[in-house]
Amino acid sequence: MREIVLDTETTGLKFTDNHRVIEVAAIEIMDYLPTGRVFHKYINPQRDVPESSVDIHGITGKFLENKPLFKEIVDEFLDFVSADNIIAHNAPFDIGFLNFELQRCGKNALPNKAIDTVIMAREKFPGQSVSLDALCKKLSIDNTLREKHSATLDAELLARVYIELNDAREPSLNLAIDVEDHLIDTDFDIALLQQRDLKRKITSEEEKLHNEFIDTLGKDAIWHKIKND
Repeated sequence: MREIVLDTETTGLKFTDNHRVIEVAAIEIMDYLPTGRVFHKYINPQRDVPESSVDIHGITGKFLENKPLFKEIVDEFLDFVSADNIIAHNAPFDIGFLNFELQRCGKNALPNKAIDTVIMAREKFPGQSVSLDALCKKLSIDNTLREKHSATLDAELLARVYIELNDAREPSLNLAIDVEDHLIDTDFDIALLQQRDLKRKITSEEEKLHNEFIDTLGKDAIWHKIKND
């Protein structure tokens, strides 16, 4: 089961006010285990980045001047996410901004199923804070490097949060598989395993070498008694 954990940073809170995506990061996970494949881009929004937004993520307009436009990275982004589930914290925000950018490029909206970890967390921890920082603290995930918002770091933290929310930390467990539907019929009889004769006949050469070793031990060594028995 392939899924994409995704986060964005933007110039502001509403794409309806012509705010734009300036960073997108996505992490591929397979059966709740990160594969090491990631997608990350900074993007030139072709507009200013308000100081109030810079205070949140630290990304300035000057830094973005020489970065690619969204239309220049859109095909690579779509190839990476493919049609698999997208995991995001407050998914309507990220998906809404990405669809706005796709529309500007003449592309269709994302067809992917979106899984919102905010909703998941509220169901698991009703009445408690479900911010990313609060969830990291609750789930014992180290977020000390998160001094400002960063799509890269936030996607990495969110991947760990998502795995924990699914109780899927142990990578050997594939929770998407119904075990009863995957049982294999065999003629294996455990009694045959329990009745095995594990003794092996040693060769005369092995016995000779063993006896020579025993002779090197002190006369009180227990091996002498075993040998004589």
